[in-house]
Amino acid sequence: MNRRALLRSAALVSLATLFTAPLVTAEKAATPPLNVEELLFDPAAPTGGNPKGDVTIVTFFDYNCGYCKKASPALEKLVTEDGNIRLVYKDWPILSETSVVGAQMALAAKYQGKYEAAHNALMGVRGGLSSSNMGAALKQAGVDVAKLSADLKSKAPEIGALLKRNLDQANALELQGTPVYLIGPYKVAAALDYEAFKGVVRDARERAKAN
Repeated sequence: MNRRALLRSAALVSLATLFTAPLVTAEKAATPPLNVEELLFDPAAPTGGNPKGDVTIVTFFDYNCGYCKKASPALEKLVTEDGNIRLVYKDWPILSETSVVGAQMALAAKYQGKYEAAHNALMGVRGGLSSSNMGAALKQAGVDVAKLSADLKSKAPEIGALLKRNLDQANALELQGTPVYLIGPYKVAAALDYEAFKGVVRDARERAKAN
């Protein structure tokens, strides 16, 4: 999707509208209201890029989502080349049981400093996830599988609590599926290519300057 088409589409929404509008519908009455501070700065959520970046991108994804996998290399390339973007990862496993397992494994890898390696490895798995291809991908990415297994058990409450917070945030934002990117003040519900990501980041910076 190119930038001009994106800007005309309903996929790009001002987050100011989302933050001020009622976020809990009758069908989701049990969903807590959105905590913006927790959305952007949950200390348990993995982050990448520049921690002091002038633009924050929050990415909601599922490791079984083909669109997420398609867009992931472009996003990682932008964060690396730009140098001034803070990236917040929101594992949101909604497509299958293996999605949940993949998210748990990636988050457990965080305890050995390997979250991004695990994330990129799982995003790089062709087709659907399975126990065999996930294990092989993580091992090839340099993840200590024995430590991962131990951390999956010992850190299960923390991992489960983080996934629950991510789910609550997705529900509060009324997200319909993956991927979703919160880029500065914008919500983008589409798989973008490199130029489209770059264009929305540029728009976010221009809007920040205007304000």
